[in-house]
Amino acid sequence: MKQITKNAALIAAAGVVLGLAGPGSGASAADAGAVEWTKCDGPGLDPRQQCATVAVPMDYADPDGPKIQIAVSRIPSEKPSARRGALLLIPGGPGGVSLDDPSGKGQKLPQSVRDVYDLIGFAPRGMAPSSSTACGLESKDLALAKLPWPAPDGSVTEAMTTARRIADACARNGGELIRHLSTANDARDLDRVRAALGESRISAWGDSYGTYVGSVYSQLFPHRTDRIVLDSNNNPDPTRVGRAWLAAFETGVEDNFPEFAKWASRPGNPYRLARTTADVRPLFLRLAERLDRAPLPWPGADPAELNGNVLRQTMLSSLYGPDDYPALAKMILAARKGTVPPVPEAPDEAMMQNAAAVGAGILCNNVAWPKEAAPYQKDVDESRAAFPLTAGMPRGPMLCAGWPYAPREPAVRITDRGPSNILLVQNERDVASPLSGARELRRAFGDRAVMVTVNSTGHGAYLANGNACGDRTVSRFLATGERPDRDIYCA
Repeated sequence: MKQITKNAALIAAAGVVLGLAGPGSGASAADAGAVEWTKCDGPGLDPRQQCATVAVPMDYADPDGPKIQIAVSRIPSEKPSARRGALLLIPGGPGGVSLDDPSGKGQKLPQSVRDVYDLIGFAPRGMAPSSSTACGLESKDLALAKLPWPAPDGSVTEAMTTARRIADACARNGGELIRHLSTANDARDLDRVRAALGESRISAWGDSYGTYVGSVYSQLFPHRTDRIVLDSNNNPDPTRVGRAWLAAFETGVEDNFPEFAKWASRPGNPYRLARTTADVRPLFLRLAERLDRAPLPWPGADPAELNGNVLRQTMLSSLYGPDDYPALAKMILAARKGTVPPVPEAPDEAMMQNAAAVGAGILCNNVAWPKEAAPYQKDVDESRAAFPLTAGMPRGPMLCAGWPYAPREPAVRITDRGPSNILLVQNERDVASPLSGARELRRAFGDRAVMVTVNSTGHGAYLANGNACGDRTVSRFLATGERPDRDIYCA
């Protein structure tokens, strides 16, 4: 997301020259000698999965300064005679990790793809077991660190106070590393991983936030890329970056809620909420407003009440995929009776602290956010009027409103300069990465990319919430390099 520093520019320039060699002509990971593979720790991993670390500069403007460690994993190609190279599995987030993915989602790839590539997972900078950071947040703030819900009357005053408190904790406890978290540095780290693997070029499958990492990598190191798949794509607007991603929930919810309403009004559904599809939306809005006025006590939950914003947050989470619809329906059915659903299992706090810090560092270091309440209040008021389901949250102040550090470099602008080796795959109805944002990324790449739009609902298209047509198209591209000549629609 940023213009590259002088030293990183030299690395990229070298990549333009060295990348002219075919992807199969580089040394293999084993031949490179830069990575020492050992058995991975952890339950449920494929016994073939190996782990290693790669040292990278903490600050790419000072490449000879302090180093940090990036944890990397791999499962080698299952057919060495067919091996083309390595496939990076770039996680979502920010705050996601793909270290176990060679044993997990990587095994969903068809045999033709697993034969061609070593599957490579990693923990991005800041995320354990790579060199990690945390903000030491109060437990009450962990649930708020992700999404900034306004008060029931629309005020952002409390959200601004929370943002400043969380930002202060990150500045106090995050250490020097938190200042060097950014998407551009994530991309630079991946190029160090590529070099350590002995690959002259590398392929990638990026998901959600990983599509932005993959886009920035393709911009900074275009001639180091082989076959790039970007799945569930984010708007690359370099002036807004994370703010645009958050704002996209407005349209994402509007794209997806009608599908939930159809499901929730279907005869025979044990969680049926209404007799007709048209009744579900007003039912939800009335219930959210009632819970704003009179929250239900929810002992053991965090927060310890079921209020309107908890209901709205549950809606957002449940619209990530149709398999999650029952969670929202159960909450609605309970709340209409004046009761609450069972307390959800609490996530691991150390993991939440780590992910919250990395998410904060990436979002706030990528681009500057307004520091005063007035622009957020104006945007929230407009959003509440136009998009009542999300009640203004998508335009509210995240903790970046209180972030004490300025971005160290401008955001990277995605352009059409580079090889035409990118395939975007995108569900039509995606709550977190809506089609409108994917179209902006497609427009930015120009002739470098083609896009497969999938008539499906949910976040994550390829081998997840998409359809057979989309899956076939992506698998064929990864396995053979065959890509549609133009944008296509998978009905």
